Amino acid sequence: MKISRITCFEVLVPAHAGVIASASINKPLHKLPVGAQCGWSVQFDELPKLILKLELADGTTGWGELYRNHDWNMVEAIAERLLGLNIDQLPLQRLPVTYCREYDGFECAVYDAYCRRHGMPLVDLLGGNVNPKVKIGAWSSHRTVEEIGPWSAAYHRQGYDCIKFKTDLEDDVVRWAREIDQHAPGMQIILDPNERWGYGFETRKRIDALKEVGNVLCLEDPIPRWQMQEYASLRRYGPIPIVLHVSLPYLLHGQRVQDAIKAIQMDAVDGFNFNGGIAHFRQLSHIAEAAQLPFWHGSEVDLGILESMYLHCSAASDHCIWPGDIFGRMIREHDLLIQPLHFDPPFATVPEGNGLGIEVDESALKHYGTQQKEYAL
Repeated sequence: MKISRITCFEVLVPAHAGVIASASINKPLHKLPVGAQCGWSVQFDELPKLILKLELADGTTGWGELYRNHDWNMVEAIAERLLGLNIDQLPLQRLPVTYCREYDGFECAVYDAYCRRHGMPLVDLLGGNVNPKVKIGAWSSHRTVEEIGPWSAAYHRQGYDCIKFKTDLEDDVVRWAREIDQHAPGMQIILDPNERWGYGFETRKRIDALKEVGNVLCLEDPIPRWQMQEYASLRRYGPIPIVLHVSLPYLLHGQRVQDAIKAIQMDAVDGFNFNGGIAHFRQLSHIAEAAQLPFWHGSEVDLGILESMYLHCSAASDHCIWPGDIFGRMIREHDLLIQPLHFDPPFATVPEGNGLGIEVDESALKHYGTQQKEYAL
């Protein structure tokens, strides 16, 4: 059952107008450098994504999706490495490819093809569906104080009970919390500074005021990740849970599986946001489960293929109980699926069927396509 062909569809799927941030705010969210530009210089929906169609010699197809801003040289190298290999003989938990930012998309396609060939849903290969309803949250980047209450209330009316915001030191997060408490009573907030609150004392000032409002579910990466002693101090300081985001695709920032172990050893966190491919997410989830800590599945505001993968992984992890970052469909114009993922806020369910359980809309691939390449035996 050799891998005989890999077709790569590069697409550019923009966000809906106004859904990323308030119109008066221009703060790009892509944290990694782009070419010679520094991180935080490009908005995520301005960067292309790559969709993979992996075909076996018997006609079985598997779909994968890469994170944004792929490296074509690495894509070609991985495709050429995989072509001709027997998928039934591949070690799925460690493909014969060096780990890189492009790895997870190819891994997704390989798992999808393998499961389709063997007539099973991906979640079954991962141990079974122990978490039938996957908790999900709403999302926004930075918002003005005037807009944030009504904006959150609109999601609350849809059934969401938690909303996540990007934030930095310029945002008045205390007023945010008060506005949300007034407009959407009972709705919780996840604040994600992406390390940009900078210092423990800045975080403590905000914790002191936010705890009085009482609607913050957790703080994710409030300060630089190397300050793990300070994470432990913040955790002891107040009642708001402290979360570490372990995002393995951020190789440039040195993030590794061992970061989760270190955080637990130092008693520095109350839970995690894990982002990575199938095998690595399972590895991270087992670490958190052994420590009896909750977590959620992270994302990069992705399209439907990766988000379906996230749902399978989340459903196979019984401690994946905090609201997940599976919200790309509400942000981008299209998820590239014929049948969108099923959302019943505040939950989403795993697609039914073999493999990922999804069908890719090839007319949408053509509509949003920017270029296409094919690698074959």
